[in-house]
Amino acid sequence: MTATAVASAALPLAGIRVLDFGHTVMGPSCGLVLADLGADVVRIEPPGGDRTRRLPGFAVGFFASFNRNKRSVCIDLKQPDGRDLVRRLMGEADVLIENFAPGVMERLGLGWEDARAINPRLVYCALKGYLPGPYEHLPALDEVVQMQAGLAYMTGPPGRPLRAGASVVDIVGGMFGVIAIQAALRDRDRTGQGQLVQSALFESTAFLVTQHMAASAMVGAPVPPMPGRRGAAWCIYDVFETADDPVFIGVTSQAHWERFCQAFPLDDLRDDPALATHDDRVRQKPRLIERLAGLFATIPVEEILQRCRAALIPCAPVARPDQLFDDPHLNAAGGLVDVDLSATVHARLPALPIAMDGVRPGLRRQPPAAGADTREILAAAGVAAAEIDRLAAVGTIDLGVAETSLRAAG
Repeated sequence: MTATAVASAALPLAGIRVLDFGHTVMGPSCGLVLADLGADVVRIEPPGGDRTRRLPGFAVGFFASFNRNKRSVCIDLKQPDGRDLVRRLMGEADVLIENFAPGVMERLGLGWEDARAINPRLVYCALKGYLPGPYEHLPALDEVVQMQAGLAYMTGPPGRPLRAGASVVDIVGGMFGVIAIQAALRDRDRTGQGQLVQSALFESTAFLVTQHMAASAMVGAPVPPMPGRRGAAWCIYDVFETADDPVFIGVTSQAHWERFCQAFPLDDLRDDPALATHDDRVRQKPRLIERLAGLFATIPVEEILQRCRAALIPCAPVARPDQLFDDPHLNAAGGLVDVDLSATVHARLPALPIAMDGVRPGLRRQPPAAGADTREILAAAGVAAAEIDRLAAVGTIDLGVAETSLRAAG
């Protein structure tokens, strides 16, 4: 066994074969979680590779972010021979993930009903914009459903809905897909049968705003956006400018308040009868914030953080994502893994945010080159070498840049 195979064998999903037809973020993030947990995840890409590999700007890191620990097969699903290859791979798979537009897999003859006829044990995960219902045939994007389900309303200031600054719904939808897949695999242990499982962007977003829906029902009125009421329930729950960089501080209990006043020190505020209780301090919040803003403006952020942390007061610097590369906590105990973003760019990216028996899932395979594993996987599925060469010659499959270059040189 290779070192990669040995490492995979020790992980909880070792032995589970996944066909990952995902693209962009939602599908690949679902496959990433399964891959990090030990599943053999095979990315099914078109010849030349998924377009996510070539996205510019904000999306330039999508592919490398969500496709480590996977293998890649390039197959043209538009060709009958390509679809036949996929059906052969379906017969040996445990899980299939797809997040194409509604109806695409069905039109290709690769939908759930087609798949279950080939492999009744297959768990087929369809990740869509909407679960079944009036909206199910509509196209959707992360930002679309953030607007539609109220998350953008809650994120932006009043009158200015704003999407979250990451693909949170795509990723959460992918995570719910993983939950459903694992539940279906457990059910398969009992019944011997696979099933169709579904996760969707809209319903995932609705789940994220559950607390706001509940609050509006309880108070009998719409809840205002978060920026318009930051810390409305707490006396100190704000971002403050310091002598250099901004800092967030949250004081949410009587114990917090007493330790906070001791840390800076603020004896006069601690002893002020008008600030004796939590509710008193919330009513006096404008006066408190004005006083603290003047104080913090004279102190460097690192000193404020040290004092708050020593007093166990919730606090944080206002960081940019690129600053996480040097975060001491993430750099300890496997919090970041070394990923090849391209042939020349390498970075340490966050590991799966879980620990199992004290161990963080790590990196076993770099994000694959497009088609790098096509020959290996098809050969293992019983496709003869001559047939693989023929399919490559007519463009049904892509054997990857390295093998193509080698063949050309030969």
